[in-house]
Order: sequence, then C-alpha cells, then structure tokens
Amino acid sequence: MLIIDNVTVRIAGRVILDGASAAVSDGRKVGLIGRNGAGKSTLLKLILGKLETETGKIELSKSWRVGAVAQEAPAGPMTLIGTVLAADTERTRLLADVETEHDPLKLGDIHARLTEIDAYAAPSRAARILAGLGFAEKDQKRPCSEFSGGWRMRVALAAILFSAPDLLLLDEPTNYLDLEGTLWLEDYLKRYRGTVVLVSHDRDLLNRAIDSILHLEHGKLTLYSGSYDRFVEQREQKRALDAAMRTQQEAERKRIQSFIDRFRAKASKATQAQSRVKWLEKMKPITPIVADRLAPITLPQPETIAPPVIALDRVSVGYETGKPILSHVTLRMDSDDRIALLGKNGNGKSTLAKLLVGRLKPMSGEFTRARKLSVGYFAQHQLDELDANKTALETLWKHRPLFDETTARTRLGGFGFSGDKADTKVVSLSGGERARLLLAIATLDKPNLLILDEPTNHLDIDAREELLTALNEYEGAVVLISHDRRLIEACADRLLLVADGRVTPFDGDLEDYKRFVLSANDTDSDAAPRENKSQSKADVRREAADKRQQMKPLKAAMEKWEREVARLHSEIETLDTALAIPDLFVKDPAKGEKLSKARGEWAKKLEAAEANWMEAAERYEEESRE
Repeated sequence: MLIIDNVTVRIAGRVILDGASAAVSDGRKVGLIGRNGAGKSTLLKLILGKLETETGKIELSKSWRVGAVAQEAPAGPMTLIGTVLAADTERTRLLADVETEHDPLKLGDIHARLTEIDAYAAPSRAARILAGLGFAEKDQKRPCSEFSGGWRMRVALAAILFSAPDLLLLDEPTNYLDLEGTLWLEDYLKRYRGTVVLVSHDRDLLNRAIDSILHLEHGKLTLYSGSYDRFVEQREQKRALDAAMRTQQEAERKRIQSFIDRFRAKASKATQAQSRVKWLEKMKPITPIVADRLAPITLPQPETIAPPVIALDRVSVGYETGKPILSHVTLRMDSDDRIALLGKNGNGKSTLAKLLVGRLKPMSGEFTRARKLSVGYFAQHQLDELDANKTALETLWKHRPLFDETTARTRLGGFGFSGDKADTKVVSLSGGERARLLLAIATLDKPNLLILDEPTNHLDIDAREELLTALNEYEGAVVLISHDRRLIEACADRLLLVADGRVTPFDGDLEDYKRFVLSANDTDSDAAPRENKSQSKADVRREAADKRQQMKPLKAAMEKWEREVARLHSEIETLDTALAIPDLFVKDPAKGEKLSKARGEWAKKLEAAEANWMEAAERYEEESRE
C-alpha cells in the first residue's frame, strides 16, 4: 500500500504540497492529475525517495519494488533487447551465477529460481514489449547509440515495463510515443498486475487504463474512484454541494452574529451571547473553490478559397534523390477537410506534412495548390528553436516585424498571452505556454490550411479541451498528427494510414484502428478491422463534416445578434449619459423628452435583439448536443 500522510514540501520558497494525504491500495491503477506546475512530478520524486518531505511522511509496502522510467535515455553499444533484458537485475544476476557457481545444490536453487521467474521466456517477453512500442525485430538487435533521443526514451519505457515493479510510476509516458504506441500502452496497463501511478494529460488514456483519479490541486490531494470522466462529474457535484453548504453556513453565521450584536450588552443574555461567540469562532469557514483561470485559444478565421485546397496526383517525396519515403500519393483536400494521419513514427507522416507545407518538393507527380492558399504549420521540434532570451512579444515580432504593438498583443491575447504575460521571456514560459506561442506564430497569416504535428504534448487536459474547441470552430482545413485519441476522434473526419511508403484511406474509426495495431503483435484474426462496421463509421465521419457545415449559419446568426445586442447597449449608454445632465428637463425639456423617447425605442429594440440572440444561442447549443 502507498500512504501519503500529511506531506508538506516547499521548493524555492513556494509551497508545492500543503498537508497532502492519500492512500493507494495494492493493485490500483491511479491517474495523478493537476494543472501544469501543480507538483505532480515532485510527488513522484518523493515516492521514489529523491526528495525529502518538510513535514509528514510517505510509506510503502516493505515488499514492494518501485520502478520509474530513467530520466536519461539509454545509450552506448548495448542492443535494445539487451538493454531491456538487463532491467531485470535478478535475472541478470542469476544467469551470471550459473556461469560461475560449481556447487550442485546451489546450482539447483539458481535454476529453480530462474524457472520460477520465467527467466527463459524473458527474451520473448522483452521483444513483444519493444514491438508494441514500435521497434521492428531487426531494430531490436541494433545498439542504442544508433537511435534518436525520443526512440531511446521508448527503450527506457520498455525496460521499466519489462522489469514489472510492484509500484510502477509513469510521468507523461505518451510524450515520446505515437498513437500506435499509446494504444498499445493503454492495453498493456489495463492488464498490468501491479500498482500504477500514472501522470498523464491524455484524457482517453485516463478513461480507459486506470480505475482511480488522484487530483492534486492547491497543494492538496483528493482520491476519486473511477475514470477521468467520472472524476469530472464527481468534482462538479462536490463543488455544487460545497457551494450550497457555504451559503447555508453564511446564513447561520449572520444569524448568530445578529444574536450576539443584539444581546451582548444585556446582562440577562450575556452568557448566551458569549457562548455563541465561541460557537462562531469554532465554526470553520467553508473555503470557496476558485477555479483556475484557463487562458483561451482562439484561432483566426481564414478567407474562403476555391477548392481544392491541395491536390496530389501520384506524387513521390523524400530527402535523397532516388530514395522516396512516400510514393504514388494521390490526395485531394478541400477547405472543410479534417484529416488525421495514422501510422507508426518513421513511416512518413511528418514527411507528408512537410510536403503539404512546402518544405519538401515532390520528386515526381503533380502537386497543385490553391492560388491564395496560406498554410500554418506547428511541429514539436520548433519548441527547441525558440530564442529563450526573447519575450513572447519579441518572438512574434521576429516573424511579423511590421505588426504594430496593438495588433501583436491582440494576436498573443488570443492564445493566452494577455497583459504582462506577453512580456515574459521564453525561458520563463512553461512547455504548454511555449506550445501556445508556436500556435500563435503558426496562425499569423490566418491560414486556410493548418497542419499540426503533435500539438498537445505540453498541454494539460483543460488546455487540450481548449484546443479541441478552437479547432472545431476553425473554418479552414486541418491535417492532424497526434497520439491524443480524443483530439482525433473529436476533430478528424478522414483517417489516412501512412505505411509501407503509401498513403491510403483507413475506412474505420479508432477502435478499429486499435484492433489493427494490436493485431501486429497478435495473430488473432478478430483484431482486424471489420468491413461492414468500418463502412458505417466512415459514414458517421462524413455526417460529422456535413453537420459542421450545417452549424455555420446557426453560429453566424448567434454571433450577428450578439453583436447587435452589444451595439444597442452602447447606444443606450450614450443616451443615459445625455439624460444624466443636471437640470436637462428644466433647461431644455424638448430635448429631454426627445432623448427619453429615443431611449424607450432603443430599449424595445434591445429587448427584441436579446430575445433573438437567446433563441439563436439555444438553437446552436441544441444542434451541438445532437
């Protein structure tokens, strides 16, 4: 059992945990959630013993082995499979003992223990884990040094999963996984026999792979049973109950205080009044829950252009002459298309994105772009290219030096950089804030086509919801590469599979794709997509695209009446200012009467506009829910 008992921790003078307590029983799979900077990673370090508590303590079952992904990716000449196998230190030690031990009795004990821990099947198990995380059989025999940092972090994850600790601590493991690896990890964690504490902003993973939510907020821990969606429901219920109890308590406090004020001075009531003073002092106020302010994400709307936005006809593309990564790609994109690219990392998704952006030229075939096409591009590697010593405002000016300060700050405000935040240096921004800054830069030209390559890696759950909403309100075309399943399901109407040098439609949904991915490590034919079901799912996605088009006039009507209400309010405020002039009706009664009559007419117009606005808003919301 994991017990967190009244733990307080300060870092650089800031309270991270403030009397936090929680208890996690054996075998639970817990999602540790909280806003960026809340202290999730700090709590994991405390559990691992890498940090000391200021007060309180953390206790673990004495028999538990605790494991977490190494912070530094493995490197050197050892093969991937060798690195993973070495993570089981007991197996490694016993195999070494077999080579040096000569006592027959001790050798018998060693072989018995090797059999008990299933040591001889370990290479097969390690290979399956590596395959699930995206490593082909031939790659598993290559040295770690030949792989990039991101791929080596996958090896580190494979190693800790292979070692199968009793308490498994994972801190944003999907940040260096693709969608395929994330789907495999979800399935693996559901079947994991130990206790898991998972820090993740992946809502779908938290809904499917865990059974409890540990919420870290304002230095306190609260444990909820169930999935993330269930947690949201329970939290809202708790907030509503707390608000009702707070209202009730405030009324009671006023009643008691009134009694004290009335009878404190009367000798006959002095004792009762004093008793109520003590009662009032003991009544612990229910602190109102102040929701953290979430910075908005607002994508600028593009100009309408004639279709197609982009058309590819038998295009081949790559980095070396004569060695295409993708061949014979035929694709048409219209202005309302929402496309998600599926396929393992290294199969060419980013290559296709760079072709669409214009950073790669086609080796062969025909590539047609709309004449007025503007493309916005977001890619994770761009985070490392930001100048740490420039402010957010200076970074934007670097890309658009002709923007005046008002325009630049307005653009940044749409991505959460309002007020002084725009003057914060990049080095002081969180990963999520840097991602928002890149989104602001990617959309400077109000693009007709937005290409997003893993946009959610540094965004917390609420920020991901903001991005999801912003994308669904954006009226341009979108190409999305993401391991965030919820983002794909909510935004994409078409799924394209990038594999084996080809780009082909995937006529199914992500449940079908999950079975398809898991079938790569399992010969079970049930894992393959089902033709009839897939076809109906494709129809559903097309209907979603049609619905978004149908929603446009409803949204436009709602926004039109909203603007009209604001205009009428402004007119009435102007009239109210004029009517407030002292002695107006004495000095100029005709003018006063005229202004009063005008105000009455404007008020009627406002009433009608507000009614139309409410009706349009209700229709829009009803259609959105259906």
